[in-house]
Amino acid sequence: MKIILANPRGFCAGVNMAIDSLERALELFGTPLFVYHEIVHNLHVVERFKKRGVVFVDGIDEIPANSVVLFSAHGVAPAIRAASAERNLNAIDATCPLVTKVHLEAIRFAREGYTILLIGHEGHDEVVGTVGEAPGNIRLVQDEKEVETLDLPADAKVAYLTQTTLSVDDAEVIIAALRKRFPHIVGPKKDDICYATQNRQEAVKELVPQADVVLVLGSRNSSNSLRLAELATTLGKRAYLIDSAREIEPRWFVNATCVLVTAGASAPEDVVQDCVEYLKRNYQATVETHTVREEDVSFQLPRELRSLTVVG
Repeated sequence: MKIILANPRGFCAGVNMAIDSLERALELFGTPLFVYHEIVHNLHVVERFKKRGVVFVDGIDEIPANSVVLFSAHGVAPAIRAASAERNLNAIDATCPLVTKVHLEAIRFAREGYTILLIGHEGHDEVVGTVGEAPGNIRLVQDEKEVETLDLPADAKVAYLTQTTLSVDDAEVIIAALRKRFPHIVGPKKDDICYATQNRQEAVKELVPQADVVLVLGSRNSSNSLRLAELATTLGKRAYLIDSAREIEPRWFVNATCVLVTAGASAPEDVVQDCVEYLKRNYQATVETHTVREEDVSFQLPRELRSLTVVG
């Protein structure tokens, strides 16, 4: 068996920044330390921090007054920031700057009187946070069918935004449908879909023709990981989204001679390597790394952490 290891894969700049922020906060403040929602959508990352005393919550009211809270990479609505201030929490904002960009666009379009059509997945943390910036102006659109059912006149003053972790191809189809329905629709100056999401999808597109089976490392609640598996399936290959090598089933590899391995933007590299070692051990697999695009993006720590030093 041959393994094609896709590159880029795994952690993106926003995930690295969020995890580094939580590491730094642990150094500075110790525990208890609270995180609103999962720091990133990955089982391994969350469990590792839980073992170190980090408490993940889904409600600000679960956090004792005067505590330290870190907002996840997916961003939060203004109401969450206000609730944090009311409880006198020391809030650290680890929102990915690319998500913050979408929030600012939502605020601008709302201020200019647009109805904002947000392309995304209902209930996703990022979508909830973005909608919270202008709830009276934002309508969620999840697919082409929903474009047709929008109860807006053709000449409505409308703008569109997208969740950062979507499938590029799926988003383009929905944007095309919006442009057809609303010829005067406006959008962001630059594509909102994150560079890392696009790069990982591009790598799968380019490398998948060589593979019989595709393994995507990532958690089920990771939107960009799901999109990678869906993309490979759409391109005609058997694809499996797994959290670790423990989920691998030998029947997947019957008559398979080449396996493409990649990882979503929130999946740690050590789980990728565990998967590779499993295949090498059980199938005498050889490994080839194929780099489709280089990445050199990095984001600095939140301002709440940059000026602080560890006491003692």
